[in-house]
Amino acid sequence: MWVETLFIFIFGLLWGSFANVVIYRYPKGQNVAFPRSRCPKCQNPISWYDNIPVLSWLLLRGRCRQCKAGISWRYPAVELLTGICFAAVFYRYEISWSTLEYLVFVWGLIVVSFIDLELMILPDIFTLSGIVLGLVGAALNPQRDFVSSVAGVLLGGGFLWLVAYLYLVVRKEEGMGGGDIKLLAWIGAVLGWTSVPFVVLVSSLLGSIIGIGLALRRQAGLKSVIPFGPYLALAAIIFLLGGERIGLWYIGLFLQYPASPN
Repeated sequence: MWVETLFIFIFGLLWGSFANVVIYRYPKGQNVAFPRSRCPKCQNPISWYDNIPVLSWLLLRGRCRQCKAGISWRYPAVELLTGICFAAVFYRYEISWSTLEYLVFVWGLIVVSFIDLELMILPDIFTLSGIVLGLVGAALNPQRDFVSSVAGVLLGGGFLWLVAYLYLVVRKEEGMGGGDIKLLAWIGAVLGWTSVPFVVLVSSLLGSIIGIGLALRRQAGLKSVIPFGPYLALAAIIFLLGGERIGLWYIGLFLQYPASPN
C-alpha cells in the first residue's frame, strides 16, 4: 500500500493547493477557477514552477519571486495538511467508495476551518451541501448506514442548537453561531450519529485548552471570541482515523472488572 499511499499524498498536495485558492477567493466572491494564481501584492501571475505545493514555498523562502513580498505560511500548511490527511484516510480505508467520500469530506473540513480561522464564518455552500452529500452517500453506499446518517444530522445539529438556545436564554447573548450547528450536522451526516458525542467532547476539550491559552497570550480575557469550527473539524478527522477505537478504549477503562482471586 505504500506506493498507492504516496500517490494519494501527492494527490492531496495538489488538492491542498486548490484549497488555498478557494480559501482566499471564495469569501471575496471571486471565481475559484480563473484567472490563474497571482501574487496578492504585485498581481504578477505565478509560474507553474513557483506553484509546486510546499516545495516552491520552501525554495523561494516564503517570498514572491517578482516583488519579494512575503507569502503566508498558510499556503504550505494547507497543502501539507491536505496531503497528510488524504494519505491517512486512504491508508485507513484503502480503495472503497467510503474512501472517496471521506476524501471529499476531509478536503471540505480543511477549507471551512481555515476560512473560519480567518473570517469566523462557515459558508453554507459547504456545510449545507455537505449535509446533502452525506445523506446521499449514505443512501447509495452499502458500507454506510442511512438511518445512522439521518440520526447524525438530527443529533449533531439539534444538540448544538439546544446548547446555543440555552446559552442565549441564560446569558442573553449569542454564544455559538449557526455555522457551527450546520457543521456538526454535516459531520453527523457523514460519520453517523455515533460520532457526535465523541466530536462534541474532543472539540470542547481542544477548544477550551487552546482558547484559554490564546486568551491569556493576547490578554483578552476569557470572553474573547474564538472560532469553534476548526475544533469540530479536527475532532471529526480524529474520529474518522481511529476515534471509534479511542472511544472504546476510554469506555473500557470504566468497564474493567477486578481480576478474580485465584
